[in-house]
Amino acid sequence: MSKLLFAFFLAFATALGVGGCAVSSHQSSVGQYVDDAAITARVKARFAEDKTVSAMRISVETLKGVVQLSGFATSDTERNQAVEIARKVPDVRDVRNNINLGRPG
Repeated sequence: MSKLLFAFFLAFATALGVGGCAVSSHQSSVGQYVDDAAITARVKARFAEDKTVSAMRISVETLKGVVQLSGFATSDTERNQAVEIARKVPDVRDVRNNINLGRPG
């Protein structure tokens, strides 16, 4: 449980820290930014819970409820599982899969 809690807080802190508290030109309000950051954190936390998906190799970004996944997966199974996990997170409107197969570098 403490690993899950740590992963959630790490993901949430990362989501907030990447853009600071600034609202991007595509987000309508600070509330939207916070909602998107919470979605990103929930997706990353669920990746950390799942034994199939690497939360370290797959990046998550959210804009207006649309989750974009990028990075690298070692198999189609991992890639498909990441998409399914993201789709099941509350408030996710759509998932864009830009995950590449193979190892980085």
